[in-house]
Amino acid sequence: MLQIIETWIDKMAERRVRSAAQSSSRRSAVAKIGTMMVGGAVLPMLPFDRSGGEAHAGMPAIDDPMKCEYWRNCALDGFLCTCCGGSVTTCPPGAEASKVTWVGTCKNPKDGKDYLVSYNDCCGKVACGRCLCNFNERERPAYRMGVHNDINWCMADKQTMYHCTVSVIVGVA
Repeated sequence: MLQIIETWIDKMAERRVRSAAQSSSRRSAVAKIGTMMVGGAVLPMLPFDRSGGEAHAGMPAIDDPMKCEYWRNCALDGFLCTCCGGSVTTCPPGAEASKVTWVGTCKNPKDGKDYLVSYNDCCGKVACGRCLCNFNERERPAYRMGVHNDINWCMADKQTMYHCTVSVIVGVA
């Protein structure tokens, strides 16, 4: 009985393989493989949400610059310099602001206006490790560098180690 079942399975598998071989060519197989490779290369560039389901917009406005929920931090991804010996706008001693930045637009709940906020990484010291904030509202994929917050912006400086991030208001949106 077992031999009959094995023979039947072998014949069915052979029929399916022969049918697939007759209905497709090498060229179409190469085209399908190429499509999968290109699709696999494009997939990491698609936008994705790393916020873990938390939306900053729905969080209560906190007027404490040492908290991630402080209004200026709406697009910040990194350690707050206010927790690392600096302030909202200045790097801690021994660190210097990166020459390149990313920019976000944040609404100040006190006056209801939207402000352009420049996020400057402070470079030259080891990572602070305190007050990690990770907000990705309106962030764009990595191929649009000026609106992507996951870049180590210290790479443009002589001191390439990232320490913390400050949020400097550069204008009204």
